[in-house]
Amino acid sequence: MTINNIDVEATIERVKTQIAEEENLSPALKSSLEVMLLLVTLLANRFGLNSKNSSKPPSTDPNRKKEQKSKNNRKPGGQKGRNGATLKQVADPDQIRDLPVDRGALPPGNYRDVGFEIRQVFDLDISALVTEYRAQILVDQQGKRYVAPFPDGVTRPAQYGTGVKAHLVYMSQFQLIPYNRIEDHFLEQMQLPVSAGSIFNFNQDAYGRLELFDQWIKKQLVSSDLIHADETGINIGGKRVWLHNASNPEFTYFSPHAKRGGEALDEIGILPLFNGTLCHDHWKPYFKYGARHALCNAHHLRELERAWEQDGQKWAQEMAALLEEINRAVLDAGGYLNDIAATPYRKRYRALLQEAEKECPEPDESQRKGRRGRLPRSRARNLLERLRNFETDVLRFMENEEVPFTNNLAENDIRMTKVQQKISGCFRSWDGAKIFCRIRSYLSTCRKQDVSASEGLRLLFEGKSPQFMLSE
Repeated sequence: MTINNIDVEATIERVKTQIAEEENLSPALKSSLEVMLLLVTLLANRFGLNSKNSSKPPSTDPNRKKEQKSKNNRKPGGQKGRNGATLKQVADPDQIRDLPVDRGALPPGNYRDVGFEIRQVFDLDISALVTEYRAQILVDQQGKRYVAPFPDGVTRPAQYGTGVKAHLVYMSQFQLIPYNRIEDHFLEQMQLPVSAGSIFNFNQDAYGRLELFDQWIKKQLVSSDLIHADETGINIGGKRVWLHNASNPEFTYFSPHAKRGGEALDEIGILPLFNGTLCHDHWKPYFKYGARHALCNAHHLRELERAWEQDGQKWAQEMAALLEEINRAVLDAGGYLNDIAATPYRKRYRALLQEAEKECPEPDESQRKGRRGRLPRSRARNLLERLRNFETDVLRFMENEEVPFTNNLAENDIRMTKVQQKISGCFRSWDGAKIFCRIRSYLSTCRKQDVSASEGLRLLFEGKSPQFMLSE
């Protein structure tokens, strides 16, 4: 690694050699210097990390510049043949305003009416809609009263309708708008007073209504062929805990838990019953679950770039290029390669790792000096051994059409949780975190099933299930 034209690794190795050769240093001083050199090495390794060679987000990159788009001969704007979203006139407008010609401004002569030129303006009329139900009362000769029944759900003299509830939950849980801003929106735009307590109550109501969905979604994921798994840290009441995600292109499930490892995954109850392919980022607890594993190559590409940039490992640069080449070949072939097409890539993969052994050898056993167990490896060496030992899981995307090149689906599903944490800072309580996770699981699944979030919430508060739950 080179920083400001200084070869940091060579300098550290030179200092280590000098310390080892110095006979007058006390053991305590030698140990102190070794610890200091270790800290310097760790800090130097962090110095060159960015979003392309580590798991750091792009927002942390210093002086981040947007990548320039490749030049082509296309004109700016929408291209021919695309499915656009151009505003089009409708056949049944809500209002029609006739605009007569001012005949007084016309020159003398006879004119006949030949029709209209039409232009339409699409606008919003945001207002509250108050429906009053008047239940007829009849009294018989004995004075006994008979009152017509009110519709289901109409139980109070004044109450919010399902549309208001669905919209409040949509703004709170899908658009992640804070409660006080939702209050302002309803009061200013619709002159409808809504309290933060009411918003929480509607979220809690939605959580309760989704109990059946919670059981249903777990069964769907358990019986599926592929699950993407990931986890991320969240803040509940000032304490760091974990949000776990299990998802695939059709379904999404989130769950908060105090623990990160197998204890949490066992209690959530999806992965212990799953017998398909589990796609993840090589976190060890995941290997206890599923019948097969697929490792995220986006993580591998970042680590390979770090090994090349910071450690000067040429094999890492070549391996990154090979993985990207295989991915392009898979996409061009329609999703997978047959045995004949895959075999040459697998041979190149193994040959490259064999050559990497020369550039990045394992630790010298003669330097054990009484140490027990596995000798420490460099980050590049650890990566090499992982790619070698888990070849089948790394390259599973090559021959299995269902397995993707990366675990980006799980990371994309989790991303909005990170946005929520940036907006609100934390969840105030476990109840709030559970409400968020269950509602987001439902809304994410709805969108994957081509049901909008608004439609999904409307059905929920009307006591109905989306069609995709009924068709099973």
